[in-house]
Amino acid sequence: MAAMTLLGAGCAKKEMKESANDAGKAPITKPQITIEGGRLTPEGLWAMGRIGSVKSDIETGLLAYTVSYYSVQENRSTTWIRICNPFENMSVCDEFVGSEPAWFGNSGCLAYMKGGQLYFRRDGEDVKVDGANDIDGFLLSPMRDKVILIKQVKTVQTTADKYPDLPLATGHMHEDLMYKHWDEWTETAPQPFVCDLEIEYYGEGERMKSAKVNEGVNILEGTAFECPMKPFGGVEQLAWNPNNEEIAYTCRKKTGLEYAVSTNSDIYLYNIRTREERNITEDNKGYDTNPSYSPDGKWIAWLSMERDGYESDENRLMVMNIETGEKRFISKSLDSNVDEYAWKDNSTLIFNAVWHGTIDLYEANLNGGIQRLTDGQHDLGLGDVSDHYAYILGHSMRQANEIYCVDLNETPNNPDGFLSLVQLTHENDNIYDQIERSTVVPRWQKTTDGKQMLTWIIYPPQFDPNKKYPTILYCEGGPQSPVSQFWSFRWNFMMMSAGDYIIVAPNRRGLPGFGKEWNEEISGDYGGQCMRDYLTAIDEFCKEPYVDKEHLGCVGASFGGFSVYWLAGHHNKRFKAFIAHDGIFNMEMQYLETEEKWFANWDMGGAYWEKDNKIAQRTFANSPHKFVDKWDAPILCIHGEKDYRILANQAMAAFDAAKMRGVPAKLLIFPDENHWVLKPQNGILWQREFRAWLDRWLKN
Repeated sequence: MAAMTLLGAGCAKKEMKESANDAGKAPITKPQITIEGGRLTPEGLWAMGRIGSVKSDIETGLLAYTVSYYSVQENRSTTWIRICNPFENMSVCDEFVGSEPAWFGNSGCLAYMKGGQLYFRRDGEDVKVDGANDIDGFLLSPMRDKVILIKQVKTVQTTADKYPDLPLATGHMHEDLMYKHWDEWTETAPQPFVCDLEIEYYGEGERMKSAKVNEGVNILEGTAFECPMKPFGGVEQLAWNPNNEEIAYTCRKKTGLEYAVSTNSDIYLYNIRTREERNITEDNKGYDTNPSYSPDGKWIAWLSMERDGYESDENRLMVMNIETGEKRFISKSLDSNVDEYAWKDNSTLIFNAVWHGTIDLYEANLNGGIQRLTDGQHDLGLGDVSDHYAYILGHSMRQANEIYCVDLNETPNNPDGFLSLVQLTHENDNIYDQIERSTVVPRWQKTTDGKQMLTWIIYPPQFDPNKKYPTILYCEGGPQSPVSQFWSFRWNFMMMSAGDYIIVAPNRRGLPGFGKEWNEEISGDYGGQCMRDYLTAIDEFCKEPYVDKEHLGCVGASFGGFSVYWLAGHHNKRFKAFIAHDGIFNMEMQYLETEEKWFANWDMGGAYWEKDNKIAQRTFANSPHKFVDKWDAPILCIHGEKDYRILANQAMAAFDAAKMRGVPAKLLIFPDENHWVLKPQNGILWQREFRAWLDRWLKN
């Protein structure tokens, strides 16, 4: 799962959802935009189509994928589903508004959601599924006679419940932890309802006349437990077995304080007929998530982290023999995290993983034999897999998501044995054709402890080595989120470098993809080797003659924001400007303010009142607020007031401290944004202020 409490720039897992206010409004279509000057602009960035998912239909060979378009003027978005034939040049067979497409296995019948309602669609005709409304997600059964519906279930008594005569009172009352999570006050939990699905057809054909579901059985009836788990879990946390008799589901059966301090979730096998269940991961104390049965139902796979409270532990691919209970750690030889996986056949799984700053596809057998399938300067997300093809969502620092196809049965014609990637979509060529994109180059640097660190260097368009360029150190969030070939619609390297800046983006200590030791050398040591790695990255690159060493900047979000605040007090005159987004300024307050206490306990080493705890005391001694007396460079502090992971008062305190110290500073607060910036006009404002601050201090 790797929830990454202090999520960084590369973790854009949630986009704007259609709200009730969008009802009746015309859907947003692909914007037409002219970009002047040949450089990417904020407006150009927000005009891009955002491909979000892809599903293949085994029976027809058709693909269904989603793409979202944003209107800056209307400050909203629309998600479209396209049905295409990948073997006929991706000709569009159908296009309509919706999300969460899933093939129903009925000669081109597609299930999808729109406005919290489940629909079936075939040959351009929609059938609304009666009773399947106000849902967050769905999972169809293999036999097409049942469906799991994810619904929000009320779990706490609200103020209006307790005092009906005070319906306008806005106070929240709580007597336990986890009263807030990510960007919401915790009043409901998503829970799975197993419902009977009844479909009526016209005559003997496959054309649907009507569809409905019954009330169903709530697997978690009478509890406040979550399935899927908030804030990012989806239907990938549940699975049907092939014979339609059993469901595997993910759940952390804890609430309140117990929930707040533990990552211990488990995989449960639930019998549809008897309603009995068993916990198959009870022996493991960390995250267990995302179960999936083999096509023959003899094996079940899932992702697993070993240690409780450590949400950035190695994400392992596990399998279990259903009959014998034998378990195998099949990604053991990888020494890195498995992000997503799918069964290719009964004995083979396809998965993606990060290694040395890129994310590629791998194949594993049930005995732990692993083969790397692809190679390139890209990040590949696993869209859908059959026994023949893998459909991939691929992006890089130079290009947003596009859909690619990999023939898993291909005989490679290259000496390294890697499979070919065939690009199927070209969603944003209308933007790329108008701009000159930056160049991204890997660079290995020797750290202060004699190790090698991969740093991505992003050069501006029309880079001239005979000129001097202001240069920016980029600090990643996570803190254990890789600086891979991610594409962000906010922390966008094409956008940053378009202003004639060079970007230095190091994979400093504490990032996956370089072995377990490298990944873990940050917890309890925020002010240690990871910060020395940052300084190594910028100091080593400053030896290049084209770097304007008198005009260096430092930027970052989340843990990257912490890094900016910390470096502002330790940079020894290196930097002329700082930008911190959603960063930790006062670690003692962060320890108490954040909602997921397991993260604070693990990464900070404990509580600040534990005076005999050397790791915790070292952590809090390195809190950025204790070094404000050394701040001497202008700083822009950005934060969202709906960020309940790192509260906005962190940015306000940092801004106030800078102003009281006489340091030039600016505060940008978004009352309606969380740990990210998701609304179009806020996104444009963010980009304009970001660029203006750098230009003001690094180009004068």
